[in-house]
Amino acid sequence: MYNSKSTIATEFISDSEIRATMEYARENRGNRALVEGVLEKARDFKGLTHREAALLLECDDPEIIERIYSLANEIKHHFYGNRIVMFAPLYLSNYCVNGCVYCPYHAKNRSIRRKRLTQDEIRAEVMALQDMGHKRLALEAGEHPTMNPIEYILESIKTIYSIKHRNGAIRRVNVNIAATTVENYRRLRDAGIGTYILFQETYNKENYEALHPTGPKSDYAYHTEAMDRAMQGGIDDVGIGVLFGLETYRYDFIGLLMHAEHLEATYGVGPHTISVPRLCKADDVDTADFENAVPDDIFYRIVAIIRIAVPYTGMIISTRESAASRERLLELGISQISGGSRTSVGGYVTEETPDDSSAQFDIADHRSLDEVVGWLLDLDHIPSFCTACYREGRTGDRFMTLLKNGQISNCCLPNALITLKEYLRDYASPETRVKGEAMIKRLLGDVPNERVRAKAAEYIDRIELGERDFRF
Repeated sequence: MYNSKSTIATEFISDSEIRATMEYARENRGNRALVEGVLEKARDFKGLTHREAALLLECDDPEIIERIYSLANEIKHHFYGNRIVMFAPLYLSNYCVNGCVYCPYHAKNRSIRRKRLTQDEIRAEVMALQDMGHKRLALEAGEHPTMNPIEYILESIKTIYSIKHRNGAIRRVNVNIAATTVENYRRLRDAGIGTYILFQETYNKENYEALHPTGPKSDYAYHTEAMDRAMQGGIDDVGIGVLFGLETYRYDFIGLLMHAEHLEATYGVGPHTISVPRLCKADDVDTADFENAVPDDIFYRIVAIIRIAVPYTGMIISTRESAASRERLLELGISQISGGSRTSVGGYVTEETPDDSSAQFDIADHRSLDEVVGWLLDLDHIPSFCTACYREGRTGDRFMTLLKNGQISNCCLPNALITLKEYLRDYASPETRVKGEAMIKRLLGDVPNERVRAKAAEYIDRIELGERDFRF
């Protein structure tokens, strides 16, 4: 039985409800009046149900698709403006006991180089990231009870937050590690993490179990219910996602939205972020072995409709996607991207050869952070290094309430401009600095509150004089 408020995985992610939704969407895809009604409803910026979203995804009318894209862009700008939050992944260890057939970390892979960073190596990686200009990291590690226990993750977080290098500091550490216990989630919360991220990979239980034949991750219920335990452990910013290409895109699209609905219905706050990675080539993994690859046109539609269905969530795209694909996705709802990323363990300090790789997947966008920042400026997006909400306690329902009623705009634009100023002053190339300074000068007047606008101008002047870390 489908029950969005249940904490049992097979009830809030109901296979029968997903299949009924797919059938409903197929049967009504040509019902123009019904589709028009869904689009009209979406214009109130309050989101859609999984059935309504599935209907839009099934519709292949070119005019409707263009309207979907236009509405997604409008909604993204309503909630997030033209700000794009910047982050980088930091891979701590690729030791893993799981048997995930789509991931090169799987325990039977003998060709990948296994590595776990020491605390001194973490310091070196973090300083390299700080020298790029990063302020926000996403920690990644394989699941291994002795090589990557929770104590190692906690010690690593403490190390990262302790490093003050030149004008650099990591101000927010998000964590993407295996599903764990309520008590361990409490420990992560107490360590000061930002968002806890965990991808479902696929919501199809039968396929999930085939893709995860061995290891702790093979337990579908334990994995799918992880966000409930994280919420119970006091982590109120959680990030969900699927790996598109493992299952039919329709199934996982609906399951992803049902998961978001479950979190909203059960805890009063939906996912802080939704990630939309696509399966890509990696060591010991050939995408040709998977039959559910998602073509670009469908993928773009998926992103746009997620933005319409869950308008308040941050949407993340990584360097799995090419520069051209990321540029298109920025217009369809993406609000966070990585830049200058390395997916190997220790990759920010030491470049690896293909024959000596520890990477989780092959990246498609190899540009440096400065090149990505300059590109965003050319596209009239504000590269934002802001971490203010997390540090001011604006998380969970407090953040979502401010976002939904529009009050967060009094913080977001000035904070984005202030952190951009820091980046330009400390790390940018001369060409990027010229473009960024012009943007700050042009947009500072758009800060809606006069008092906040004046204070932001003051902070920007003080950054030029050498001070750092201002926020609203």
